Amino acid sequence: MARALLYDATLCIGCLQCEQGCAEQNKLPYGDAVAKEQKTSDHKYTYVAKLTTRGEERYMRRMCMQCNDPTCVSVCPVNALQKTKDGPVVYDESKCMGCRYCMVACPFGVPKYEWSKAIPRVRKCIMCPDRLAAGKQTACAEVCPTGATLFGNRNELLQIARQRNQENPLKYQNHVYGENEVGGTSMLFMSSADVPFEQFGFPVHYGTTPLPPLTANVLGRVPGIVGVSWAVLGGIWWITNRREAVAAAEEKKP
Repeated sequence: MARALLYDATLCIGCLQCEQGCAEQNKLPYGDAVAKEQKTSDHKYTYVAKLTTRGEERYMRRMCMQCNDPTCVSVCPVNALQKTKDGPVVYDESKCMGCRYCMVACPFGVPKYEWSKAIPRVRKCIMCPDRLAAGKQTACAEVCPTGATLFGNRNELLQIARQRNQENPLKYQNHVYGENEVGGTSMLFMSSADVPFEQFGFPVHYGTTPLPPLTANVLGRVPGIVGVSWAVLGGIWWITNRREAVAAAEEKKP
């Protein structure tokens, strides 16, 4: 049963509890300086975007979309990224070789790299898979005081969104972003009637077709380049992991 999040911008009060809950869940730094950052990064997996319209402040959450058919998963040569049946797109740093194909392929520009670290990793929201496995909701949904972020079964959340739209057609955009974009995502969004999704930076030109088949078609046209690249990157991956193993052994020495 695929799980998802439904974010209703009309219920958001901009309290940033979702940001703080995410930071605590993922052991990330969070303070006034981080709270002011209006972008995702290697230390901030979700943020509440702010927009002033007609003298009124509006909000919209941004994070990894957890695509149903993720392009980042399709281009990863070592299966470091995987889409689970529960909904999250998870990341195994022990497999990652730092090729950063996922960063280039993501249509939403989500994965970020720890450029400042000696042994960098790819960082993004992974939708709290440990909490889901324990029968809990995501950290951001749990702390939301207004119900602006709801966690649940994807189909049921879509029904809730459609019902809200039918009952208040003048209140919402007549569209649930994430329902069909790039084949659908596990993150669903509702926006106010007077604030189109593109005003918050959501791409609206990708259509409803999953992108991995297109990616495979492009990569298939350059098999030699891809093969050599993967061989080189495989060597880098071996060297990186060998360096980590040596460092661990040195630490164990008396």
